[in-house]
Amino acid sequence: MIDDHRQRILQAATLVYAQHGWKGATTRRIAEEAGVNEVTIFRHFGSKDALLDAAIVASVSEQDAILPAEPVAPETELFEWALAKHDDLSRKRVMVRQLLSDAIDRPEVVACAGHGPNSAAVQLREYVVQLHRNGWIAKSNGIQPGEVGAAVTMLMGAVFSDAMNRDLMPGMFPQPRDETLRAYVRIFLRGLGALPQPTTLKARTDRRSNSSPSTISK
Repeated sequence: MIDDHRQRILQAATLVYAQHGWKGATTRRIAEEAGVNEVTIFRHFGSKDALLDAAIVASVSEQDAILPAEPVAPETELFEWALAKHDDLSRKRVMVRQLLSDAIDRPEVVACAGHGPNSAAVQLREYVVQLHRNGWIAKSNGIQPGEVGAAVTMLMGAVFSDAMNRDLMPGMFPQPRDETLRAYVRIFLRGLGALPQPTTLKARTDRRSNSSPSTISK
């Protein structure tokens, strides 16, 4: 019963916060939404701030869209990753907008909500490293580490902006979502100088071609 009460209070706090913001999410409103009394809220969380902090962290925590450790089909893998991130952000759109609205008065709330995106950025940068190690990006392309970081930020920013604003500004997103996400991924790979196939595969193919028997002309 204790765990059930806690979960109901967290869910109620998430809903009330998304609707009313930090100032408007009173413990009275939250208690009414959860079907408990205010004393129960304070017994579980101690204060309104602690409750809202816990509710926000729980509601914006991301389930990582996993990129493979060794790239096999970069465009497909990145598209599936971008699609999963977009779906996750779209489900949390109202909460994220409210967080951005409260950012000036409560910057620490946005900071605690940023762990998920930071983790995703680290994963995406590591994937680019693996693209390079596995021959999908030519070692001679001259791309700098800072440019890789910028490319990662641009892709994540594009997916975030699309998820947050597609419903509000349809004129900015005239193409269907999936088509647009594929375009983001292609531009990302093109900016990195990604190859249509890894150099290691190309080398193996060239060796096989060179070692195949020659046709004997009559």
